[in-house]
Amino acid sequence: MIDKMIDKLKWIREPKDYRIDSDRIEITTEPHTDLWQRTYYHFQNDNAPVLQLETEEKYFTFVVKTDFTESHHRFDQCGIVMYLNSDNWLKASVEYETDEFQHLGSVVTNHGFSDWATTAISADIKTMWYRFSRREDDYCIECSEDGEVFTQMRICHMWEGVGKIQFGIYACSPEDSSFKAVFTDLKLTDCVWAAHEGQQPD
Repeated sequence: MIDKMIDKLKWIREPKDYRIDSDRIEITTEPHTDLWQRTYYHFQNDNAPVLQLETEEKYFTFVVKTDFTESHHRFDQCGIVMYLNSDNWLKASVEYETDEFQHLGSVVTNHGFSDWATTAISADIKTMWYRFSRREDDYCIECSEDGEVFTQMRICHMWEGVGKIQFGIYACSPEDSSFKAVFTDLKLTDCVWAAHEGQQPD
């Protein structure tokens, strides 16, 4: 489905080395590129390349498969992103740590402060699917190792995620490293994140 999106995809910080074909997108990361705002580390990094679509649709689901076989240095990462501006964005990815383990996690940044929710997974995992769903200004991120069975990573609210938004993919290498990130099987569908069936809204 990439070929149907090509004309609508827009770069934020276009990388020097990338390729967009009808069935895959490749981004070669540059050293010292990252997305992070303030929390704990007290630094602000806002220079990762981001490739996004724009929409005002309030209910949808975006799916993509990431291949990070070539990642080899601490914090090398690639995944999904919703980048609104430097102070408001979210991302989900697998970040390389060691030859034994890596971090599957997500970051939500609201009004200039990032969080980071992670779980350790085996370093043998070299691909990951993500499913990103929107219900107005609330969002759900899910992941899958096979593209069939998805597990919830987090549900979050984006204070600036109302109306028109931008979402897509990113890749970066926060330290002195570079690798080729590969994205395939991009797909946009009706929202698969069902409305809550429990307690009624206040």
